[in-house]
Amino acid sequence: MPILDGALGYRVLRAIAPAELNHMNGGAYANRSKVEALLGSSVWQQIKGKTVVDFGCGAGTEAIEIAQRGARQVYAVDLSERCLETGRKAAEGANCQNVKFCTIAPEPADVIVSIDAFEHFADPASILETMAGLLKPDGCALIVFGPTWYHPLGGHLFSVFPWAHLVFGESALCRWRSHIRGDGARRFSEVEGGLNQMTIRRFERLVESSAFHAECLETVPIRATKMFHNRLTREFLTAVVRCRLTPRVSARRAA
Repeated sequence: MPILDGALGYRVLRAIAPAELNHMNGGAYANRSKVEALLGSSVWQQIKGKTVVDFGCGAGTEAIEIAQRGARQVYAVDLSERCLETGRKAAEGANCQNVKFCTIAPEPADVIVSIDAFEHFADPASILETMAGLLKPDGCALIVFGPTWYHPLGGHLFSVFPWAHLVFGESALCRWRSHIRGDGARRFSEVEGGLNQMTIRRFERLVESSAFHAECLETVPIRATKMFHNRLTREFLTAVVRCRLTPRVSARRAA
C-alpha cells in the first residue's frame, strides 16, 4: 500500500519534482549496441541468416541493427502506427531493405527478439501465446526487459526518486504526470506504452503457464548492488530479466 496518495501526495510530488526528470533517457547505451549489451555478443550468430521478429519494436532502432548485422529478414512488430512510421523512415534513411515494419508478421520466425517491452504489454500472457504462434517449431524467443516493478526506477517516468512509485499512490502520481504529459492517463496502464507493474515472479509464472519452456532465465543484478543480489532481494535489486524461451515439446508436436 502506498504511503502518500490523493491531494497530499500530489502536492508533495509537485514540490519535489516540478518538471520531468531525465534519468531514463537511454544514455546508458550511447555509442554501443543496445542489442549486444542486453543479449550478449552471441546474438549475432543466433540471428545470422534467420527470419527475425522484433516484437514491440518501438521506433525500430534495434530492428534495423539486427537487419544490418546478418538477419535474412526482420519484421518489426508494434501496435503503435506512430512508432512504425518512425521506424520506416529510419530504415529508408539507412537504406536497410530487409526490415519491414508491421502490426503482424506475415511469416513464421526462426527467432523472436523482445527488448524492453514485457513491462509494458497490457496482456503479457496473450503476448506469449502470440509469440508461440509466430515461431517455427525449432525457433526461440530471446527476451530481455527491465526495470521490473520493484526496481528502484521500476515506475519509469513515475520514479521521481528511487522507489517513489511505491511510496506514492497511483492517483497522485498520475495527477503529477498530467503536468508533463497531456494524454489524460489516470492509471499506470493508460500511459503511453502502458505500464503493467511486471515483477520477476509474475513473469516466471506467465512463462510456466505458457507454451514455452525457459531454457535459461537470468536476473541480472544492478551493478552497484551485485554483492547483495540473491533470491530474497532480486525483486528489488535486479537490473533486467533476460531469458531464452523455446516451444515446449507438446507444442512442437502439435505444430
